[in-house]
Amino acid sequence: MNDESGTLGSGAGRARAGNAAHAWLAVHGTGVPRIGVLLALLYFGRDVLIPITLAIMLSLLIAPSARLLRRAGLGRSASVLATVLLLACSVSAVTVALGVQVVRIGQGLSQYEANVHHKLEALDALTLGRLRVLSRDAGRLIALPDPSEPRRGALPTPSPAPTPSALGAAPALNDGSPESSLTFAASVAKALWRPLQAAGIVLLVLIFVLLEHESLRDRFIRLAGVTDIRATTLALADAGERLSRYFVSQVAVNLSFGIVIWGALSLLHLPEPMLIGAIAALSRFVPYVGVASAGLLASMLALAVDPGWALAAGTLGVFVAVDLVVGQLVEPHLYGHAAGLSPLSVVVAAIFWSAIWGPVGLLLSTPLTLCLVVAGRHVRSLGVLELLLSDAQPLTLPQRFYQRALAGDPQEIIVGARDFLKRGSFAEYCDRVVIPALHLARLDADTGATTADQHARIRRVIVDVVATLSDNGARRRGRRRLATVLDDDSAGRMLRWQREQLSGRWQGPLGVAPGTVVLCLGVASSDDDLSAELLVRLLRAQGLDARHFSPGDLDAGLPPGADPDGVSIVCIVSAFPGPERDGVAQLRERVRALLPLAHLEPVLFPGVTAWAETATRGDAPPAHTHSFVQALQVCAASREACYRTVSVARSPAKQSVPLREPV
Repeated sequence: MNDESGTLGSGAGRARAGNAAHAWLAVHGTGVPRIGVLLALLYFGRDVLIPITLAIMLSLLIAPSARLLRRAGLGRSASVLATVLLLACSVSAVTVALGVQVVRIGQGLSQYEANVHHKLEALDALTLGRLRVLSRDAGRLIALPDPSEPRRGALPTPSPAPTPSALGAAPALNDGSPESSLTFAASVAKALWRPLQAAGIVLLVLIFVLLEHESLRDRFIRLAGVTDIRATTLALADAGERLSRYFVSQVAVNLSFGIVIWGALSLLHLPEPMLIGAIAALSRFVPYVGVASAGLLASMLALAVDPGWALAAGTLGVFVAVDLVVGQLVEPHLYGHAAGLSPLSVVVAAIFWSAIWGPVGLLLSTPLTLCLVVAGRHVRSLGVLELLLSDAQPLTLPQRFYQRALAGDPQEIIVGARDFLKRGSFAEYCDRVVIPALHLARLDADTGATTADQHARIRRVIVDVVATLSDNGARRRGRRRLATVLDDDSAGRMLRWQREQLSGRWQGPLGVAPGTVVLCLGVASSDDDLSAELLVRLLRAQGLDARHFSPGDLDAGLPPGADPDGVSIVCIVSAFPGPERDGVAQLRERVRALLPLAHLEPVLFPGVTAWAETATRGDAPPAHTHSFVQALQVCAASREACYRTVSVARSPAKQSVPLREPV
């Protein structure tokens, strides 16, 4: 999943898709008749569209072979004809071989009748037979006659006399006479005519598609509009490359899958293993259910062939083992998730195209859906297709955080955060997710889009998430006063109060070594207060004695017994640009008057919009600290420098104060 690309400013593609979705609904909201006409054309024109679509898909598959022949010195026409002829001969040979095996299986069905009958009797005895015995015993207990037993004194029901039609046998398909031979040949030709006709049309269209590849490309560009040749060329190149790579990779994997199944079943001595391997290779083009269907079919054949159950169990085990190896090991390393489709869209596409075009549509459902995704990626008016069908996250991580906070669901946020923390730190999560989500909430609050109840719900969710992720043990103890503290519109104050339940009113002892305390001070808003508390928790996780103060605490001055020289750094935190940030300079003067030896470090987050614009322009980072990660680095470095400065300025008696362990 592209978590990093879906956080700040880099979700432009999905934002464009979302805007395209709104625009599409606004323009085509009344276009239901157009969709109906399109569906009718797809359904009633399937006899024409299916061969053309198959030819285009096959052209993507064999185009690399044709290009290799052209590089070897053959002309365009010769390379195309040679490639198509090789394809036709290969398919014909495989079809004849498989047809022979089908005939062999049909001829041997009578030999397997006894095995099938014996296994059906065994299954009946284990399942329905036991139910019948139980039902008969229960009927006897309640003195009810068994309907399966004849009543005493009742005459047997005479069997109906056989009719002449029942006595006569069905006419043979071919009794040796010329008339019957011609009839049989006509029926075979009639059965084969439609597949041969479709195959001929596909090969003919395939030849012309390969011959006029460049001409078709230029015509499509002209049709799409010569005013945007760059975008159209990129779309065609992306579609051709991705589809060709997907087809070649999938055909190679499925062919290898069928060959392995063929070899394994040959070792198990299952009759006609080549036919089962071919069915397995073809069935793997059908998403999710194809391999299972092929495995059940092969297991049923094994049940009919073998008097025991070992061959059927071994056949099913071969399918399961090979499919797991191919699906979990081979495919991810070969082409991974190159299709870029969500699992739900693959299933829905399979249902839709199979309903429109039958079995051929089922095989072509994934490639056709991939074409729609590529079109939605490069054509602005079709961006809704990429949003609905691709596997990209529809919402960025900050948007998902804010959405789940609005819904009052901290658990889903915690699950997603733990997935993020497997690859990054908590400081990075706060930078990329929490602060941008707070900014989104602030933007909606400024426009009046959210209510007071929603604000309270967001604060409760933030408290739960931060307390859980930072592993604060005071979380359970703070539940009794949660509602009253949150009435103050400050999640940061609630989180600070939770820590104070463990460390005391001043969040730790006042007698500390010189230059060991880091103060985190929110500028003015509740979001600044929350950001300061987050920084405190991050610094404490790094072993620093960080404490959370507010501007009101500065007015009261230092607590009695506190030494100003014990503070090494004061971080003035502002969550995002706003009117309250204008008071940073005044707050710096107040801190300087109270703590003259402390190093002042403004931590000014740029906000979602400013971060996106900076990333787009590629500007250099600002002079002040603008992220939690950078603040941790600055505090770790500045603490040592401030410690040395304060140690020189202090008397020897004060230097003897022991260094305490941070709470």
